[in-house]
Amino acid sequence: MFTAAALVPSPLVLVPELNGADASATEQLRNAALDAAAALGERAQRWTIVGVGATELEVPPGAVGSFRGFGRDVRVTLSPQSSGEPDADLPVAALIGGWLRGRAAPEASADVVVVAADTSPVYCAELGAALRERFDGDAADHGVLIVADGANTLTPKAPGSFDPRAQAYQDELSAALTEGDCDRIAELDPVVCSELGVAGRAAYQVLAAMFATSPTTPTCTTTYDDAPYGVGYHVGLWLP
Repeated sequence: MFTAAALVPSPLVLVPELNGADASATEQLRNAALDAAAALGERAQRWTIVGVGATELEVPPGAVGSFRGFGRDVRVTLSPQSSGEPDADLPVAALIGGWLRGRAAPEASADVVVVAADTSPVYCAELGAALRERFDGDAADHGVLIVADGANTLTPKAPGSFDPRAQAYQDELSAALTEGDCDRIAELDPVVCSELGVAGRAAYQVLAAMFATSPTTPTCTTTYDDAPYGVGYHVGLWLP
């Protein structure tokens, strides 16, 4: 049974060891993400992490990864039973999701579904609907961890530089995520999102499709919505 979806962003600074000497600047964001993962763990011990990458990919629960490629050998696992050498090719969504799982819900097990950044809204809708059907057909409680970012063009120093359209678009996205407006999320334009660096668009549209079949609007709680590095980060919990 599908029980909940937690929404977190994907910045590497969530991991204290990747912050350099001082991780306090990201403490509020980190705590919000850990709390969201813990809330998901209270509602389900079986997770699917949904993120965005260069290509479509699935990762099984036994995988082990490391942030070694980003400067520190911080290891992550997707389940309590995971063992072996780290897979150097695990996508960032799997690494961030696995790190949150290990610290906030260590008894949970997660598989990972990565959708390509240019995936069409139609395919995202089909994937979300298929995941919801699979989870609802299982007697075990199943949760989803959405690892996705908003626009990366919100300030002159942002990774994608500044785009004057970005703030209004990010405000609309934040409102839709806060309100659980599945229709508005489903209508996100892939071209505009690409131009504004809304890297999480496809993952958000998978999320929207998972809730689109519910008879009521999801119950949403937002615990963080800000852009500390010129990138829109949203943390929250959706309940069907």
